[in-house]
Amino acid sequence: MMTPSVVFVLLAVLGQTSGQIAPNIARGGNAIQSSVLKDGVPERAIDGNRASNWAQGSCIHTNIDLQPWWRLDLLKTYQINNVTITNRGDCCPERINGAEIRIGDSLNDNGNGNPRCAVISSIAAGTSQTFACNGMEGRYVNIVVPGRQQYLTLCEVEVTGQPKGNTAPTDPNIARGGNAIQSSVLKDGVPERAIDGNRASNWAQGSCIHTNIDLKPWWRLDLLKTYQINNVTITNRGDCCPERINGAEIRIGDSLNDNGNRNPRCAVISSIAAGTSQTFVCNGMEGRYVNIVIPGRQQYLTLCEVEVNGKLI
Repeated sequence: MMTPSVVFVLLAVLGQTSGQIAPNIARGGNAIQSSVLKDGVPERAIDGNRASNWAQGSCIHTNIDLQPWWRLDLLKTYQINNVTITNRGDCCPERINGAEIRIGDSLNDNGNGNPRCAVISSIAAGTSQTFACNGMEGRYVNIVVPGRQQYLTLCEVEVTGQPKGNTAPTDPNIARGGNAIQSSVLKDGVPERAIDGNRASNWAQGSCIHTNIDLKPWWRLDLLKTYQINNVTITNRGDCCPERINGAEIRIGDSLNDNGNRNPRCAVISSIAAGTSQTFVCNGMEGRYVNIVIPGRQQYLTLCEVEVNGKLI
């Protein structure tokens, strides 16, 4: 019987013995840490890159703090199953020894007072280990080195789980395996940005698509095969103009008539608050193409992430 502190060494994929890879919910969150040394900013630990050499630019780094910490805000409460940590590989792997993983909804002591999932005895240089948290509930995931002055370096943190109260299995985000196209491109707002796995909602962060001010602007995802689509989640722009999305439609089907904009409608988007994500239930609608279109008016279309959950037919 495994305890919460049992770890699995992961060499290639996130450890799910069923063979299905659970989605990494860390990439949709925000990160902060006790201090920043050089360019070791907290977002590096959720960039989707397990590169473990400092020179590769994908590891966080604090100063030599008393009780250094790093915190992930998942933006809402989840039941957390696993936390996977990739340790630095080019030097000093022992710095992580004794670190604790804390999970909960409190920000007391910067979140370091939340219940403990595991104590990290050690992680070999450049490797990833998974810590089982067995459904612990929390919005915040902290990694903290208690009781001593130390640097904290993390090269990737991955989290699997499901929203609190959601007992059904979480379907993977199938959007990331597809191809995207749109009615036009303004500046660098290319269609692939909406399926890059990054919910960053500020235009300057380089993760939002942008059309020109088109009559009936649209964005289309080609899933390459026909799926039964359960949910579509859209992240709206946060730094300006969230009202542009108002009245947009989500269309799903196998036709490319009118660029796919005449496929059956899943939902009409009345509004999405600035910088937030909203999920639309499509109840197993079948289709290869997922379109987001603003019908009947001239407008810019901006999307900062589109996630699709469903099953292959």
